[in-house]
Amino acid sequence: MDFAVIDAALVTKLLLLLLIGMGPKIALVPFLEKTQKFDAETKVKIGRQMVLTALVTALILFATGALLMRLLHITGGAVAVAGGIILALLAIKMASGPTEKHGEDLGLPVDPEEIAIFPLAIPYLLNPVGITVVIIASGEVVSVASAALVAVLILLVAAFDYLVFTNTDALAKRMKPASLIVSEVVFGILLTAVAVQLVVTGLVKLGIITASVAH
Repeated sequence: MDFAVIDAALVTKLLLLLLIGMGPKIALVPFLEKTQKFDAETKVKIGRQMVLTALVTALILFATGALLMRLLHITGGAVAVAGGIILALLAIKMASGPTEKHGEDLGLPVDPEEIAIFPLAIPYLLNPVGITVVIIASGEVVSVASAALVAVLILLVAAFDYLVFTNTDALAKRMKPASLIVSEVVFGILLTAVAVQLVVTGLVKLGIITASVAH
């Protein structure tokens, strides 16, 4: 990301990356699965806590990401490769379809506040793409205006998440289970491709491969 010039292309690219990395799509199916036995009020509380946790975490990572990279002696390339690997694991699980047995399926007690934070807020809502984008952006912003742009876009995506996850009952009535599963598998495949691209981008940044090979 080049923050030297703030234009429509940069804003669009950053917004799309944040929608993938912090938008509702990846977290929606897990949210519906894990909250299906709760009443509407509890679902809203879980959704609110989930979005707030993801938002605060993203802002903290953005504020401290550059410092953390310096302290740990890691580069943006290394962050991209790591994010790509973790995203690939998550995406492959999505593409494989719903095969896991969750704690609530096994009759174990479920703490709404606990699942709101993990795994719903992290790593589903704020997923490896979002974490990678925020940390790399933290190290690459060059002005107050560019930093403000990233922060505003994070807040914008979080506001969209809030609208979605505090109104899931209304959304669930319009969505068929079969279509959700199909979209989950398809999106899992697309995310696997995003994960591969993250790894490739990281390898280019690290100088392991050239940009011509990556294309």
